[in-house]
Amino acid sequence: MADLYGTHPYLLPALKGIPRDDYAIISKIWFRPGGIPEPERPDADVVIERFLKELGTDHIDLLLLHCVESSNWPTDLSKQMEILAKYKKKGAIRAHGVSCHTVDALEAAAAEPWVDSVHARINPFGMSMDKGSERVPGVLKKLHDAGKGVVGMKIIGEGKLRNDPDKRDESLRYVLGLGCVDILNVGFEKLEEVDDLAMRVRKVERKAA
Repeated sequence: MADLYGTHPYLLPALKGIPRDDYAIISKIWFRPGGIPEPERPDADVVIERFLKELGTDHIDLLLLHCVESSNWPTDLSKQMEILAKYKKKGAIRAHGVSCHTVDALEAAAAEPWVDSVHARINPFGMSMDKGSERVPGVLKKLHDAGKGVVGMKIIGEGKLRNDPDKRDESLRYVLGLGCVDILNVGFEKLEEVDDLAMRVRKVERKAA
C-alpha cells in the first residue's frame, strides 16, 4: 500500500478475521509536495502514528520512503530516516527502506546501511522503468549481495502486458532468473489475474528446478 494510493481504508475490511501474523503490511510515506490532498508534509513520526491507526495494527512490517530519485536522497531525507530507525527500534516498524525511481537512487540504496529493503522497477522490456534500465539488474545484484530485500515492481509493465501471455511469461522468467529479486509486486484488478500469475510463477519455478 501507500499513502499516495489511498489504500489504507480498504485493508481492515479485507483482512477481517485473519490473524495478524498471517500477513505482512507494507506501505509508503509520500514526502513530496502534491500527490495527496493534504498540503502539509509532517515528519515521519506524525505519519507513522496515523498509519498505525488507519491500519489497526501495532506494527508495520515494512515502511518505505516513496519514490526517491536523487542520488543524494540519504542526505536529503536523513531526518526521516532517523525517525524510522527509532520506530524500528521500538518495534512499531519491522524494517524500513525506499522505493526507487532512478538508477542513481538505486545505487545510493545499495551503498546505504540504513536500507533494509528496496522496491525497484524491473522487467526485460524497459517498460515503465528508469532511464538506463540496462543498469538495473547489476544494481539489484548489489542490493541482494548486501543483504537487502529486493522487491520487483512493474513486472507486467504497469499493466501493459496484461493481454500478452507470452511476454508475461518472458518477464517472469527473466526477473526470477536474475536470482536477486525476492518478491514480485504486481497489481491486480480481478481474482483470476492473481491465479493466472501464480500459475505462471509456478511454471517458471518447475523449469528452474
